[in-house]
Amino acid sequence: DSDGDGVNDEEDKCPHEVGPASNFGCPVIDTKTVERVNKAAQNIFFQTNSAKLMQKSFVSLKEVVQVMKENPSYKIAVDGYTDNTGKADYNLKLSDSRAQSVKSYLVQNGIEESRITATGHGINDPIADNKTAAGRAKNRRVEMKLTNY
Repeated sequence: DSDGDGVNDEEDKCPHEVGPASNFGCPVIDTKTVERVNKAAQNIFFQTNSAKLMQKSFVSLKEVVQVMKENPSYKIAVDGYTDNTGKADYNLKLSDSRAQSVKSYLVQNGIEESRITATGHGINDPIADNKTAAGRAKNRRVEMKLTNY
């Protein structure tokens, strides 16, 4: 336990920084930073039936780029989701393409590709009822999760 945090080095993903076992021995990411990224993720939009980012997404994406530049040890997972309109296999590809578009934007703006994962989940894990237009709109989303391990 090189850093004295109670997590053995072989299990500690940050063996030279103090952090709780619940975060694999890495420091916990500040709540305000997590909220900045979550808010940004809620303001990412794509053209209909497309992975092309809409112009109004760029302010939020620039915020994520800033967080990543301020915290070079952070990694980010980008997860894309769709509503249940259309075929499931098409939606899976679309959600993956959208997650990849966000990743591409981050890379083009100076974030190392190795720090980003992008995954499409299609119609899985809805957060609202797909029976209403408002629910479907909520299910068409990108989520981002920061880690520092």
